[in-house]
Amino acid sequence: MVLIILFRSTMAPTVFTVGTRVLTRLCGMSWSRKMVNNHLLSSSMKVVMGRKGYPGDVTVTATYTLASTNTLRLDMEAVPKNKPTPISLAQHTYWNLGGHKSGNILDHLVQLSASRITPVDENSIPTGELLPVKGTPFDFTSEKKVGISIGEVGIGYDHNYVLLEYSGQEKSGLNHAAKVKEPSSGRVLNLWTDAPGVQFYTANYVNGVAGKEGAVYGKHSGLCLETQGFPNAINQPNFPSIVVQPGEKYKHSMLFEFSVE
Repeated sequence: MVLIILFRSTMAPTVFTVGTRVLTRLCGMSWSRKMVNNHLLSSSMKVVMGRKGYPGDVTVTATYTLASTNTLRLDMEAVPKNKPTPISLAQHTYWNLGGHKSGNILDHLVQLSASRITPVDENSIPTGELLPVKGTPFDFTSEKKVGISIGEVGIGYDHNYVLLEYSGQEKSGLNHAAKVKEPSSGRVLNLWTDAPGVQFYTANYVNGVAGKEGAVYGKHSGLCLETQGFPNAINQPNFPSIVVQPGEKYKHSMLFEFSVE
């Protein structure tokens, strides 16, 4: 079901998303991995103070657990050692529930447990506003095909949806964030999290990415649902804070549940 796993790197003038590969490149260090058992993989890294402007030493851990035959859980933690540090970790898998070489995701049905987004400026930086989605192309409060309104939002969706008004659905201590369904196969992905936001991204910049068996992935060939703290929260006092104090522990969990309807 996974189209391809990539990580968006830095884009001037700010850092939008730093994934494992990018974090490794920025900090000049590598992740240590430990297979705890057949169902649990833990990876960790220490980011040293001063590297690429990061203010202090931070230890980051990501733990993947196969919670059941159809459920994958990711728990991410980070502990700053000596200075207050802005931390907002995200997972950036591209999903295409149609399967390998199945084309784009414009016919996928998406439902997001969010009635507002954080609108952005010309540099894709959130302005600090919270914009209601009702009556706009950003409204996914009920299931809707991705392609219906995508032409009305520029090159595609790449926006943070506000999960502060949760749907009331919970699983394993996490709140329901999103549902994705591929109509022809009936495959369904439900996403649960404890994060305040989710970035909905439709692979707007994917172009000519080589895959297995000669496949080439292009624009809109996958979608991402990145649970996270709000982008630009460090500059917007009305957004939930992403600053973690020394000795405190940042925690962020998500659960991917697969089924067929």
